[in-house]
Formats: sequence, C-alpha cells, structure tokens
Amino acid sequence: MTDTLAAEVAAFFDREILPRHRAWSEHVAHRRGPVPFLAGLRDRARAAGLWNLGLPDRMSNRAFAPIAEITGRLPWAPEVFNCQAPDVPNMIMLQHAATPAQNERWLQPLLDGRMRSAFGMTEPDVASSDATNIATTLRRDGGSWVVNGRKWYITGAAHPDCAFVIVMGVSRPEAARTGRHSCVIVPMPSPGLRVVRELRFLGWEDSIAPIAELAFEDVRVPAENLLGAEGEGFAAAQVRLGPARLHHCMRAIGTCEVLIELMMARAAERRAFGRAVIDYDATQQAIARSRIDVEQARLLVLRTAERLDAEGHQAAWRDVSMAKVAVPEMAQRVADRAIQIFGAMGGSDDVPIHRAFAMARLLRIADGPDEVHLRQIFRQEPPARWTVAASPYVTLPPA
Repeated sequence: MTDTLAAEVAAFFDREILPRHRAWSEHVAHRRGPVPFLAGLRDRARAAGLWNLGLPDRMSNRAFAPIAEITGRLPWAPEVFNCQAPDVPNMIMLQHAATPAQNERWLQPLLDGRMRSAFGMTEPDVASSDATNIATTLRRDGGSWVVNGRKWYITGAAHPDCAFVIVMGVSRPEAARTGRHSCVIVPMPSPGLRVVRELRFLGWEDSIAPIAELAFEDVRVPAENLLGAEGEGFAAAQVRLGPARLHHCMRAIGTCEVLIELMMARAAERRAFGRAVIDYDATQQAIARSRIDVEQARLLVLRTAERLDAEGHQAAWRDVSMAKVAVPEMAQRVADRAIQIFGAMGGSDDVPIHRAFAMARLLRIADGPDEVHLRQIFRQEPPARWTVAASPYVTLPPA
C-alpha cells in the first residue's frame, strides 16, 4: 500500500505539478494572490486520495518519508497534497490537544484545505533557542486571555489565507521553567494583532508560507481558545516538533536529488579549457560526495522515522535531533557544490539552487539551532568507563 501511494504521488507529480513549475515561478515572481491553477490541482489530488498524507492517523512517518521526498523536489508541491509546513505540524498538535469545539472550528478547515495557519514561538528580543526565554505574556482576564508580546520569523503568518496563529506565551510566571508557558489560538485578524512586516532570509522570500513579524497588543481571545492545559505549552509544542523537524529533513533530501540531477546536466553541457566540465576530477568528486551525503542522510531519516513511529517522541528525540543537525548541513553542502558547478547561474532565480541553500541554512536555526541539538545529543553519551591509560583498547607501555 505504501509503495503504491508513493508511486501514485510520483506519477501525479510528473504529470500535474512539474509541467506547471515554470508558470508557478513566473506567477510568484511578478504578482501576488493565489496561483490560478493551484486550487484545481489540490482538488484533483484530493479526489485521487493523495491528501493529508503527512498526518500520523493517515500513515506512519516511515511510510510518509518517500512521499515527502517526492514533494520536496519543488517548493510548492507539498501544498498540492495539503502536506505543507507549518499546517501539518499544527494539525498534529490540534489532533493531540484540541477540544471537540476547537477541532470543529480550526482543525477541520485545515484538514479540508480551506484555511492556513501559523505557530508563534520565536521572538526578536530574546534567545529563543532557549524556549524558556519566551517573554510574550498570556494573562487571564475574566472570560478572556489577553496576549501581549512580539513574535518574528513566524512561518505562514503573512499568508493571505492564514486564519489563526497558535501563540506560546507565559501564563504562570511563578511556575517552574517548563511549566510557565501555555498555548492559545489567536484568530487573524484580531483587534490588537498586527502584521509588522513580511520577512526574508538571506534575501529568499518564502512564497508558500510567507514569514512575518507579529505584534500582539492587548489581544483578547476567549478563554476556550486555550490549547491543552494551562502550563503545558512545552509538552503540547513537543508533539508537533518531532514530525515537523523530520518532515523538513525528508523534503530536503528530495530537494538534493534535484540538485544532483541539475549538477549532472550542467556539468555535461559546459566546457572549460577544452574539456567538458563533467570530465574534471573536481566535478566528479563534488557530485560523488553529494550522492554519499544524500544516501547517508536518507538512512538516518528512515531510522529516525521508524523509531518515532514505534516509541514516540520521548524515546526518539535524540534521533530526531541528530537528523535535524545532519540533514540541513548536508543539504547546505550539496547546494553549495551545485552553486559552484553552475557558476553565477546557481545564484540566480532561474534555477532552484539558491533557494535550497537558503532553506537549508534557515533549517540550521529554525526548530532549534544546531548548537542546542548538539548539546543535548552530547549529554546522552555515557561517561568514559576508564581513563585512557587504563583502557583495554590502549597499549601504552607500563609506567
């Protein structure tokens, strides 16, 4: 069944999506508003049963991995199947923590593809790599929560169809560090909620889930918009973070497959100093190392997906962290090699390489920077059993 679905997604991609990529690129480069043919593609994908495939109640992470790779070949392909970030992680979070009324109001329209969403965690004035630094406040006032604070680099918040943002803020300042924060659903627009500006990263603009800075100034939402229990914002966020991080890695591998294909084509077509570029050792090594990098990353992601499915996030978080560090680093290296082989064209909008580079670089910061994951990974290493001199693996002469 899994192989059949992946084959169906691949066939749909080749038949319906890839031939329209030029038209999609021209549209987002020159005008705002919906891409004219996207709604029709989404309808056809849904009719074919290729819809919401990234949700755990639809298929496992392991089964979704090859499908996410296929959708990762183009930045807008996940949206055709309603598998785009940040909506899928938000759906997972809502499925886990939302009340029946919240599911009806917010989750079902997301599942149907009738609205978009965002998740508001990072802030401009604190180091959000330590999530306990988050300073946005949630104050209970009668039948309302009052939200004050500022969020930035909020993926999807600048999308015209973004209907709500899940905001993490401090609701119990006297509690322990990991019990101070809660999450509330804030509709967009709400009085006092302002989109300050749309943000880019390394000059790259996210055309699928536009990134925004948001200001919350005495924003009131009903008390029933609390998502999960008060003080359990971190626990609720962790439910979405594991799949979110891993799905990014899966899609990045698909992107890198495209980059390798493009490197092969460019190197075969160009000549320098009397030889085809592909005949130079440096070119062959760059492509070979990229192939090795991709295959290693894929195995790590698949193993992590299997463990996440079998044991849950608490048991698999170390594996997720390793994938989260390794795959974006790998994708950045592959994109860098592709830029080098393409020359100036590699940094232009004519090819998808600079977008892949920027996205990979962003992923090394987003959802926890490399340093935080590396620190946690290191802490799980067991202490040394011996001194070097006493180790049975070492053959130093007697003192």
